[in-house]
Amino acid sequence: MLIVIGGLPGTGKTTLARLLAARIAAVHLRIDTIEQAIVRSGLAQHPIGPAGYVIGYALAGDLLRQGLTVIAESVNPLAVTRDSWRNVGTQAAVPIVEVEVICSDLDEHRERVATRSIDIPDLPLPDWQQVLSRDYEPWNRERIVIDTAGQDPHTTLASLLSHLDRR
Repeated sequence: MLIVIGGLPGTGKTTLARLLAARIAAVHLRIDTIEQAIVRSGLAQHPIGPAGYVIGYALAGDLLRQGLTVIAESVNPLAVTRDSWRNVGTQAAVPIVEVEVICSDLDEHRERVATRSIDIPDLPLPDWQQVLSRDYEPWNRERIVIDTAGQDPHTTLASLLSHLDRR
C-alpha cells in the first residue's frame, strides 16, 4: 500500500508518519530528508525544485514493488505532485490512500511553526509568514483529512488508523 501524507509545515505530518510507520511496520519516506541530502551533496541549494520529489517517487516505486508498505510524507502542495504519487502507486499496482494533515487552530499552528526543532541537520525551517505564503493548492479529490489541532499525536494516530481500517 502507498499512504501519501501531505500538509503544510508544522501541521504534524512527520510525527504522524513516524507513529504510523512504527505501528504498521511500513517504510517512512520523507521528502525533507531526500532534499537535505541533495543539498549536503553540493548538487543544489534550497529550494531545490522537484528533484526531491522525483527521487522520492523512484524510491517509493522500488519499495512498493518489493512488497513493502510506503508512507510518503511531504508538503505535497500541488495537484501535479499529488497526481505523481498516485501514478507511483498505480504503476506498482498497490492501493493508494491520500491523507491531508491540517491544524485548524491558527494560533496553535503558528506556535508549532515557531517552536519546532530541527531533526534533520541544517534543514532550513520556514517561519510563519513563509508557511502562510507557500503555494498550496486546494485538494480536488477524495482524501482522509486529519486535523491535529488540540490533539496529542497518539490520538491523531488513532484517528488515522480508524480511517484506514474503513478502507
